[in-house]
Amino acid sequence: MKKKKILVISAHPDDETLGCGGYILKYNKKFDFYSAFFCNGVSSRKIQNSQINNLIKRRKNAFVKASKMLGIKKFYDFDYPDNQLDKVPLLEIIKKIEELIKIIKPAKIFTHSDLDLNIDHKIISKAVITATRPINKAVVNEVLFFEILSSSEWNFNENKFSPNLYIDISKEINRKISVFKCYKDELRKFPHPRSIEGIKILSQYRGMESGTKYAESFKIVRSIK
Repeated sequence: MKKKKILVISAHPDDETLGCGGYILKYNKKFDFYSAFFCNGVSSRKIQNSQINNLIKRRKNAFVKASKMLGIKKFYDFDYPDNQLDKVPLLEIIKKIEELIKIIKPAKIFTHSDLDLNIDHKIISKAVITATRPINKAVVNEVLFFEILSSSEWNFNENKFSPNLYIDISKEINRKISVFKCYKDELRKFPHPRSIEGIKILSQYRGMESGTKYAESFKIVRSIK
């Protein structure tokens, strides 16, 4: 029986691991996973220009290593500047996502919440929702938002990420953390959310909400059965 395909669309390399790394590890034998990121995740930082290219390369290499550990079948890199997707025509991003959908034909897509603080996350979320609008017998039957530490919880507006789906990753949490260690440049010291402790604490909190030890949580945006 042919496996269903799942596409993870992220703004930056590492979002795929933070957002749904446990889910991928749990189900990578049941489904074929594909991953795409749009921004290099580095170029907006206050670093010397001579260092940027090296750091971009390191981030991409980390993504390749993490993807292999996760069992990603194929990945795509669009290499837009970091935190500048608001300068790119939205239609251009939508068309790239539509092309991915046409090539991969995923039954399910995971992507960012539209409530995230990060501007790149917001734009990718909007582009995915537009590209997967339910017309012409859309291929994508399900769209889900994931949460990203140091973006989803840092939105202090009334509207915050509110999950309605929980996945038990008690058996996968340690492997998820091992995968994220590929992104050693992105790791921070606790109490920063993007720390080893931060990943565990969020997973425990979502587990507490759902009656499991560790969990990842998602927002089902649309599901067609």
